Amino acid sequence: MSSDSPAAVRTPGFAYAFAAYVAWGGFPLYWKQLGHVPPVALVAHRVVWSFVFVAGLLTLRRRWPETLAVLRNGRVLAALLLSTTLISFNWGLYIWAVNSGRIVEGSLGYYINPLANVVLARLFLGERLRWLQLGAVGLAALGVLNLAVGLGQVPWVSLALAGSFSLYGLVRKLAPVESLTGLVVETGLAAPVALGVLLLGGWEQPVLGSTPRDTLLLLFSGVATALPLLWFSQAARRLRYSTLGIIQYTSPTLQLALAVLVYGESFTSRHAVTFACLWTGVVLYAFDGLWAARMPAPTPAGQGT
Repeated sequence: MSSDSPAAVRTPGFAYAFAAYVAWGGFPLYWKQLGHVPPVALVAHRVVWSFVFVAGLLTLRRRWPETLAVLRNGRVLAALLLSTTLISFNWGLYIWAVNSGRIVEGSLGYYINPLANVVLARLFLGERLRWLQLGAVGLAALGVLNLAVGLGQVPWVSLALAGSFSLYGLVRKLAPVESLTGLVVETGLAAPVALGVLLLGGWEQPVLGSTPRDTLLLLFSGVATALPLLWFSQAARRLRYSTLGIIQYTSPTLQLALAVLVYGESFTSRHAVTFACLWTGVVLYAFDGLWAARMPAPTPAGQGT
């Protein structure tokens, strides 16, 4: 269901969307609790326990046959192997950024992400950019350039996070796989590697954490990873894409607030200019989406009004 009407459908859609984006926005609070665990080990735990969780859901819903059909389709399997690589890289880089005091850069990446989606849609899907979308992308580029000049280097963390997640979304859009099935295949493909990393990595602390608290946090990382993705898929079925596009900025806004207000990361005047460019681009992007959603569909040739 693609429309966010009537209210009976729209209300749970909003609830699912806000639950997903608030969870993603609050992730720094979670990963900071495990800041003493190497990022590679954290990603490995995230993959293994996500697979355990979604495999359990798949079993309860008796949907393994469609998963096995995906595994027999070489083209789809190759696409999911690529998406697995992209999302694993994204997870690892984000965890490293959070625990390295670079949450502001992480939030910047997720502000850039939807604008990067517009560019990828033009390059790979042949979608034409409307003038407001071009303006939004131009402002984002200006903001990133401003920050790069101020830092004396390219903000590679932000760009790598935005690029990897945008490419992940493009691959998943092109692969004809339902969200839960795709997630179980992705985590299943990565799980053997992740398990090998955990068992053979030679970590100084026990694999499952040095304290009961660490153990619980590591085990729960799978649920914390998978649930927002499943909530998002439920929201996407109930809301317009333009509506989701507006709500999604809840996540990087929360990340930015945590970075500055809770963890005391630096937010300079140059950061302010960059984020002003991005927020203006976001407004243009959101307005364009709402405008496009309200435009009447074109009348097929040969039909009257």
